[in-house]
Amino acid sequence: MTSEKMLTPFETVVSRDGTTIAYEAYGTGPAAIIVGGAFCDRGSFRELAEALAERSFTAVTYDRRGRGDSTDTPPYAVQREVEDLQAIIGAVVGAPDSGPASEAYLHGISSGGALVIEALAAGLPVARASALEVPYRTEAFPPAPPDYIETLERFEQAGDREGIVRYFHTRVVGMPEEGLAHMVGTPMWDALLAIAPTVRYDGLCLGGDDQSMPTERLATITTPFLAVASSGTQAPWLHDAPAALAHALPHGEHVELEGGFHDVPARTLAPVLADFYRS
Repeated sequence: MTSEKMLTPFETVVSRDGTTIAYEAYGTGPAAIIVGGAFCDRGSFRELAEALAERSFTAVTYDRRGRGDSTDTPPYAVQREVEDLQAIIGAVVGAPDSGPASEAYLHGISSGGALVIEALAAGLPVARASALEVPYRTEAFPPAPPDYIETLERFEQAGDREGIVRYFHTRVVGMPEEGLAHMVGTPMWDALLAIAPTVRYDGLCLGGDDQSMPTERLATITTPFLAVASSGTQAPWLHDAPAALAHALPHGEHVELEGGFHDVPARTLAPVLADFYRS
């Protein structure tokens, strides 16, 4: 989830369409870029970046377009976000001690993992990649909300950011309405409202209304890939999604790590990612 404040100094890079992307880079070594999911900004994964930096990586966490200190350029297209990643890779691997482009790695969280998949399919120079519980819908998943993308667009056109936040958390995540009550009026709620229009971007990265496993696209990806599940993700459809993803990838692997719901602590995750990237 988005952080309440982002006070750490950041750098910027300009993407192909002129969008400015803000990022933080920690450590030196091969580039390990963290790609957040819905309602996440660069501050959400600062701890993971720092943990990877301790293992001799140039670890990057960034604001996807439309979030935090990054700008946005309509109309949206998934390819534009792939170009954002390409720009970050180009900036970071060209820095001192960063290593060659062939040693860039990507790690996605939730729907950010779907963006990682799109980047691999587009041929970005990535040696290995990983993701935590990408929510591609298998037969085990509950039915997707009807007209998901159009519903988000209607909220956007009406300027109803609160509607987006409530719709996503109750209809998509399954949180009871009362679960949101304690956040209303807090800095966290304001941060959610600020980032709300980008929820549609995550839906499009996952495939739009049809968020099923893109098996044909996955079969074309030859990059070694580690799909991570958390022991604390009790919803079986989400917990089991990484195994299904690993099975669909030609060079996919699957691992379960100790963690909470849809989350693995940085100190648990970082050494596993570091070992996989260097294997």
